[in-house]
Amino acid sequence: MEPLLVRAARCEPVERTPVWFMRQAGRSLPEYRAIRERHSFWEVAQTPELCAEVTLQPVRRHGVDAAVMFADIMTPVLGMGLHVDLVEGVGPVVAEPVRTLADVERLRVPEPEEAFAPLLEAIRIVCGELAPQQAVVGFCGGPFTVAGYLIEGKPSREFATVKALMYSEPKVWHALMEKLAACFGSYLAAQVRAGAGVAQLFDSWVGALSPADYEEFVAPASARILAAAGAPTIHFGTGAATLLPAMTRAGGDVIGLDWRIPLDEGWALVGEERGVQGNLDPAVLLGPWGRVEAAARDVLDRAAGRPGHIFNLGHGVLPRTDPGTVSRLAEFVQEATVEPRV
Repeated sequence: MEPLLVRAARCEPVERTPVWFMRQAGRSLPEYRAIRERHSFWEVAQTPELCAEVTLQPVRRHGVDAAVMFADIMTPVLGMGLHVDLVEGVGPVVAEPVRTLADVERLRVPEPEEAFAPLLEAIRIVCGELAPQQAVVGFCGGPFTVAGYLIEGKPSREFATVKALMYSEPKVWHALMEKLAACFGSYLAAQVRAGAGVAQLFDSWVGALSPADYEEFVAPASARILAAAGAPTIHFGTGAATLLPAMTRAGGDVIGLDWRIPLDEGWALVGEERGVQGNLDPAVLLGPWGRVEAAARDVLDRAAGRPGHIFNLGHGVLPRTDPGTVSRLAEFVQEATVEPRV
């Protein structure tokens, strides 16, 4: 039998609702912090045994239904020939931003088995450690979010430089989207070949766009990436409630919902033929258990036991989150959904 998450992503009937958490591996876990005292982020991500260990830590601790690979949305960019610094408290910093057609042309589309060999080997290690009902989630950053870092050179909230280029230099923009789609599509497909059962496209800043701009400037690239995966896909963006119909048209067997829209309303925009993932506010986990349980129960009530729901947060686990609360939440969802619901 295939993993629970894979079957749910296909909207097949399942024994209970699968649960995993974005950013479940990493800073909220003391065992991860212990590893980081000795190794940099990129050392962990690019050493198969360390990457696999960090990926498996939350599975062992929380008993979740999936292991999401420990990587960064900028990982494939390294294979394209750019240097990226992950600056503490800032985020990805690109010393030489991509802003001209010549900059785009210098980017290469690498052979994934060679360029991303450490991650692919880590996936194989993780697959060998999981129970049959647990899945590996591979992922990559969405084209708008990654383009934002490449063009701005660092994180931005306004995306003024990105949008200025998008509107005034559409040839450069579309050439960049073409390069990112080619690289990211092969990157996701390689993860699936290595053993990932589900692939997520994580476009965390796409909510900065209007629906019309999303359709014109981003949707074709996202559609190409999702179509290349070769496994059930999850298409996720934050602040993207107004984009849900367009994101659904672009693709994804499951559409990820953030916490800004009630799950049942989001599902209505997505359509009953697709699954949805989400969508508890990560900050709720910083509060008392009674509030966490009530909010989680509300999400489950809105899902109403329909096939295709994957329980998750509406974004990643916050670093301050008590790991005990995450474990308790996973157990609550698993126990609350094991019986058939009306």
